[in-house]
Amino acid sequence: MDEEVRHTDYGDDTQAVEAHAASARFDPQTGRRLKRVAKIVAMVFGVAFLLVSIDRLIKAHGVARATREAAAAPPLVEVITAQPVGTLQRLVLPGYTAAWHASTIYARVDGYVDKWFVDIGDHVHAGQVLALIETPDLDAELAAARAQLKADEATVLARRAETEFARTTYVRWRDSPQGVVSEQEREEKKAAYDSSVARQRSAEADAVLAQARIDKYQAMTQFKKVTAPYDGVITVRDIDIGNLVTAGSTAATTPLYVMTQNDPIRVFVDAPQGVAEELINGNTPVQVQTSAGVLRDYSGNVARTSQALNPQARTLRVEVDIPNSKAEFVPGMYLKVGFGLPPRGLIQVPAAALVFRASGPQVARVDSAGTISFRDVTIGRDDGSVVELSSGVAPGDRLVLNVSSQIEPGERVRAQNIPAAKPAPLASAER
Repeated sequence: MDEEVRHTDYGDDTQAVEAHAASARFDPQTGRRLKRVAKIVAMVFGVAFLLVSIDRLIKAHGVARATREAAAAPPLVEVITAQPVGTLQRLVLPGYTAAWHASTIYARVDGYVDKWFVDIGDHVHAGQVLALIETPDLDAELAAARAQLKADEATVLARRAETEFARTTYVRWRDSPQGVVSEQEREEKKAAYDSSVARQRSAEADAVLAQARIDKYQAMTQFKKVTAPYDGVITVRDIDIGNLVTAGSTAATTPLYVMTQNDPIRVFVDAPQGVAEELINGNTPVQVQTSAGVLRDYSGNVARTSQALNPQARTLRVEVDIPNSKAEFVPGMYLKVGFGLPPRGLIQVPAAALVFRASGPQVARVDSAGTISFRDVTIGRDDGSVVELSSGVAPGDRLVLNVSSQIEPGERVRAQNIPAAKPAPLASAER
């Protein structure tokens, strides 16, 4: 079999390469062009370096000049204008709500929980049955007391019959003619009669005591029904069916329920000593704000105060009573309470305007020429962010805020006026 021969172009390509040999000669024009391009690139980089250096030098001179000018210029300070206190100052303090009544309900009898009818969050009425307690021991004691009463009543009847027989016997012997019976026999019959009367009275007393025991146990059986003492809301339930309950309210005794009455609701605030006099003796309007930012106005006065300062915190306990028919408040809420305090003719400044030094509180005042001077002041009332001064400052004085410790009296400053923040007006509403 003849083999098939495959033709390729390899031979033709080889002949073409051998016919055209590569040249090793270098073109002079190419070298000159390369040198020219290198010179242009070097010139561009040199010009760029020169421009960057000039720009840096100009900026450095500008920064140095600005630094010298800033160092030579008076320091810039923020200035506030002192304002007189208005007709009504708003003092906002934290407070919290508390129930009008809060009761922990314990069992009055020993037994087992048979049924419970209300749970947390339920609204109950006075006298409503909250739970039933099964009391087998108490029932047995009541039955025994009733049986004892019947026995004592039977004993009373027997003693009465004995007393009547002893009385008639004594009467017969007493009325017998002289010489028929002896005096000793008369005295014996009289003693027997007196003894029977005493036994009758003892039996009657035992019957009364038995009746008292019955009355006691019957009264105790009324506590098998756990009832609500007033209209309110159940906040805690600590019982379940079958639980063993023990009468009493000791630390080892578990309560059955806890309930509160929340209409009206109390708001307690600890006010600082500086406003104690106004809150004790004044007719102070109140505004209440919840932590959610919802305003609830209360047009009225402080309900009562503790009339004494806490010796540790130097604060006055203040109570405000708020109607709560719509259940807008619950016990334990955090509130902000605003009091409308009467003016004292004082000057109001931000707390940032005060400087506390060894000699006492001071303010830094700036005159029309921009010169700083320090003045001693007396704090009349401190509201935290705002302070009322009773001396040392006049209305219209320009005071520096957050003055630096490096600023000395008599130094010139540049004042930048900051508008005074006006306190929010105390709104009034119908109670």
